[in-house]
Amino acid sequence: MRALLKKILRSKTVLTFGGRLIALWLRLVHKTTRLVNDPEEGYRRVEGHYPAIVALWHGQHFMVPLVKRKKDPFRALVSRSGDGHLNSVAAESLGVGVVRGSGGRNRAKTLSKGGISALKNLVSCLKEGVGVVMTVNVPKTGARECGLGVVTLAKLSGRPIIPAAYASSNRIDLDTWDKASINMPFGRAAFIIGDPIYVERDADEETLEIMRLKVESALNDVTREAYGRLKN
Repeated sequence: MRALLKKILRSKTVLTFGGRLIALWLRLVHKTTRLVNDPEEGYRRVEGHYPAIVALWHGQHFMVPLVKRKKDPFRALVSRSGDGHLNSVAAESLGVGVVRGSGGRNRAKTLSKGGISALKNLVSCLKEGVGVVMTVNVPKTGARECGLGVVTLAKLSGRPIIPAAYASSNRIDLDTWDKASINMPFGRAAFIIGDPIYVERDADEETLEIMRLKVESALNDVTREAYGRLKN
C-alpha cells in the first residue's frame, strides 16, 4: 500500500497539479508582500550585460520569477528528477521557460546526467538573447557551495554571471540540505542583484575554480545583504 501511495504521489498528473498549486501560492505571497528595496537599483547595475546567467542558491529561489523584469525573457535550468517536473510546471506557470538537466561539484558530473545537452541548450539560449537562471548549489551536499556548472556555462557562452538573492521576513526555514526557506504571505522582502562576473573563454581548470569561489562569495554577499535589509 505504501509503495502504491508513493507511486501515485510521484505520478506526472499529481506532480503537474502540485506545480500549479505552488505557482498559485507564490503569486499570493508576491501580492501580499512589500519589497523594502527598489530592484531597479540592481537592474541599473547590470544594464548592458543582458543576456546573463542569473545565479541563485537553491531553496532561496522560489520568488525570483515574480520579481524579474517582464521585458527580460529567461529560461531556468531544472533537474530531470520527479521533483524537477514539479518545479518545471511551477516555473512555466509563472512565465519562465525551462531546460532540463543537472550537474554537480565535479566537472565530469556537470557534463553528465543530461548535463551536456542542457549545457548546449543553455548556450544556445544565451546566443539567442534569452537569459538563463539557475540554482548553483552542489546537489544534496553543499547548501552554500557553488558547483562548476555555472562558471563552465559562463566560459562557453561568454555571458556574465549575475548573483541574486531574495529574502522575506515572513518565512519558514527548513532543516533541509539546501537550507530552504518557504516564503509566507503578509511580510516584507528584499531582492538584491550583485555585480556581473565574467569568465574568460580560455579559462583553465585552476581559473575555473577561482571563479567558482568568486561566484560563491558573491552569492553569500547578496544573500547577507538581502536578509540585512529586512532588519532596517
